[in-house]
Amino acid sequence: MPRYGKHRSERKNMSKIGKLPISLPEGVTAEISGKVFVAEGPKGKLTRQIPREIEINLKDGIITLTVRRNTPSLSALYGTTRALVANMIKGVAQGWIKQLELVGAGYKAEVSGKTLTLNVGFSHPVKIEAPENVGFKVEKTIITVEGIDKEIVGEAAAKIRAVKPPEPYQGKGIRYKDEQIRRKAGKAAKTVGAPA
Repeated sequence: MPRYGKHRSERKNMSKIGKLPISLPEGVTAEISGKVFVAEGPKGKLTRQIPREIEINLKDGIITLTVRRNTPSLSALYGTTRALVANMIKGVAQGWIKQLELVGAGYKAEVSGKTLTLNVGFSHPVKIEAPENVGFKVEKTIITVEGIDKEIVGEAAAKIRAVKPPEPYQGKGIRYKDEQIRRKAGKAAKTVGAPA
């Protein structure tokens, strides 16, 4: 395998991502003012500063990004910036959703306004305030975090999960919906399976 081959492949892939054009869906508008990119749609409005090394253009509802020179660091920045802009467009058009599940007898959650209250086996309930432009919903054991900024939605969901991460023996706790927990055998199970 050639030296640095993997890194060159990664850079090439990031460059490919960066070159992909982004189409504005119906109901979404975009504006570029210098290095400031603004996207607005049915779900809200987002603003982001574009790195000076990246050029962003908007023509006929199509957004394209170009990089001034192709170096290893700029190649990664190129792909990342394109992904962030695409996430903004999807966020203001459809929004982002992250769901978590409560696993444990008696565990429950409820929402009042912008406050999520968790009862997950502690002596007191844990309250979490929703960040700006983020909402919480609870249906039975499913907590839904939704908003227009993918990063903020992800951070809010991670904060909820961190209150009671799923433990590896019985899987009790707060986990992302469809998250697979690698179970460990308990002491009793290990004793049963041990040779005589």
